[in-house]
Amino acid sequence: MSTEAPNTSERPLDFVRQIVAADLAAGKNGGRVKTRFPPEPNGYLHIGHAKSICLNFGIAREFGGQCTLRFDDTNPVTEDTEYVESIQEDVRWVGFEWNDLRYASDDFDQLYAWAETLINKGLAYVDSQDVETIRRQRGTATEPGVESPNRSRSVAENLDLFRRMKSGEFPDGAHVLRAKIDMADPHLILRDPVLYRIKHAHHHRTGDKWCIYPMYDFAHGQCDAIENVTHSICTLEFETHRVLYDWCIEKLEIYPSRQYEFARLNLTYTVMSKRKLLELVKNGMMSGWDDPRMPTLCGLRRRGYTPEAIRAFCGTIGVTRYNGLTDMVVLENALRDDLNKRAPRRMAVLRPLKVVITNYPEGQSDELDAINNPEDASAGTRKVPFSRELYIERDDFMEDPPKQFFRLAPGREVRLRYAYFIKCEEAVKDEAGNIVELRCTYDPATRGGDAPDGRKVKATLHWVSANHAIDAEVRLYDHLCRIEDLSEVPETEDWKNYLNPQSLDTLTGCKLEPSLKDAEPGSKCQFERLGYFCVDTESVPGKPVFNRSVTLKDTWAKIQKKGG
Repeated sequence: MSTEAPNTSERPLDFVRQIVAADLAAGKNGGRVKTRFPPEPNGYLHIGHAKSICLNFGIAREFGGQCTLRFDDTNPVTEDTEYVESIQEDVRWVGFEWNDLRYASDDFDQLYAWAETLINKGLAYVDSQDVETIRRQRGTATEPGVESPNRSRSVAENLDLFRRMKSGEFPDGAHVLRAKIDMADPHLILRDPVLYRIKHAHHHRTGDKWCIYPMYDFAHGQCDAIENVTHSICTLEFETHRVLYDWCIEKLEIYPSRQYEFARLNLTYTVMSKRKLLELVKNGMMSGWDDPRMPTLCGLRRRGYTPEAIRAFCGTIGVTRYNGLTDMVVLENALRDDLNKRAPRRMAVLRPLKVVITNYPEGQSDELDAINNPEDASAGTRKVPFSRELYIERDDFMEDPPKQFFRLAPGREVRLRYAYFIKCEEAVKDEAGNIVELRCTYDPATRGGDAPDGRKVKATLHWVSANHAIDAEVRLYDHLCRIEDLSEVPETEDWKNYLNPQSLDTLTGCKLEPSLKDAEPGSKCQFERLGYFCVDTESVPGKPVFNRSVTLKDTWAKIQKKGG
C-alpha cells in the first residue's frame, strides 16, 4: 500500500474518511489505519462489492494503512474454493492488492476458546430448544422475550454439552450455544443471540475437523480484534449488530476494533442479491456467473467493463449513510467516459444491406485513411478497404422515409464515412417484396467525405467492403430487469417474472472491417455509430464473437417513455 498522505484537495472526504482522518489527527490506534474486506465465499462478487472494495482498500491506500482480505468461511454448506479464487481475481482486477490474506477458519480454535471463556464467565449457555422456538421466544420491538428453560444450566453442564457438541456427539439442530445477555433488552440482537450451531458438513479448508461453527456475529468482531483492525466498515444492515459486536469485544477483553456502517449500493434494472443471482445460474436462466447480463464483476469484465470505469463509478456515487437507488446510467456513463478516451474506432454492420456502386470499376478496390480515435491523436490512422460492393445498416435505408429521416432513400445522397458521397438510384426487391440490394452511384470527387462544389448532405453512414468483410456473431445486451427497482416486487410474486425478456439479442452474419480479424478476447473498440464492444471469451479464430458493452448514448429512458 502507498504510504503517501491522502490528497483531499480535489474533493471533500466522505464521512468514513472523515472519521479515519480525525482518528489519525487525535493519535488513536497508535497512528495506525487497518481495514479489511471480508466476503463470504458463497458466490461471485458483484458491483455492490466493488463499492466496499474501493472503500476498504482505498482508505488503506490513501491513509498509508493496511487492508486484509479475509474470507468469512463460517458456513461450510454454501462455501467453495471456486468462490475463494474468483474473489481474489476480482479484487486484483478492480485494482487492489491485500496486505494479508486470511480466513475466519484460521481462527476457529481461538473462537472456540473464547466461547468457553464466555461460558466460564456465566455469559453463555447451551440451549437445547429448536431454532423456531428460540425465534418465537425472542419477542418483538414492543414485547420482551421469553427466557429459555435451559438458561439456568450450570457452567459445568454448559461446558460439558458444548464440548460434546464439538466432539460430534449430537446431530444438527440438537443444541446451540447462546450468549446470556438480556431477554428484555431493547436491542433485539442482544436477546441471547446464538453464537454457535451444529453443522455436520465438510469445510473447504478445515475438512471434517469441526462440526460446530460460529455465527457471523460471533466471528466478525473477534476476527477483527485478532487482526487489530482499526476501522471495521460494514453496510447499513449490520448497524443493529454493532451492539453485539461491542459486547463480545468488551466481555472477552480483546482488541477494541470499531464498526462503522455505510449505505450499500442499490442499482436500477438489475439484481443485487447474491441469493437471487445464484438462483439464475442454477436454473440455467443465465449461462453462468460471468454471463454479461449479470452485475457480477466477472460478468461486467466479460461484457467489456474496465477496472478504471468501476473505480470511477464508485468514486462518483460516493459513500453515505442513506440508502438510495443509483441509476444504471451512472455506471454506463463511467464506462463511456473511459472507453471514449482510449477505445479504437472500427466499422461494423450488424444488420447488413448490400449496396452496389454501379459506376465504380468492377474488380477494383482502394484503401482509405480512417481515424483510430478522434480523442487521441497519438492513436493515428488505419487503412480500410473500399470496393464496388459494400454493406450498410438496413436501418440506414427507407424506401418511403418520413420527414425527419435524413439517411439513405431513393434519389437521396449521403456521405460514407471516410469515403465518398453516394446516391441511391434503385432498390432491388425479391419475390416477396423485401429489399435485398441497393444500386447506387458515387461521386469520385468527394473522396474523404467533402464535395469540391460545396454541396452538403445531412447524413454520414458507416459501411464495410463486402469483399473484405469478416463475418461475426454480435450479442446485444440490455438491462437484466424490466422494472427499475426489483425490491418493490411483493413477496407473494415471483421476482423472476420481472426479468427483461429482451436482455439478450444474438445477431449472426454481422459484417466487420478486416482489421478486427485477429482481435483478442477481452479487447475493446467502438463500432462507429453503434456503441462500445468487447471480444467475448467464446470468440475463436475464424468465428469472432463480440459483446456490446454499452451503447453510445442512454436509450433506455427513451424506450420507457414510449412504453417499449
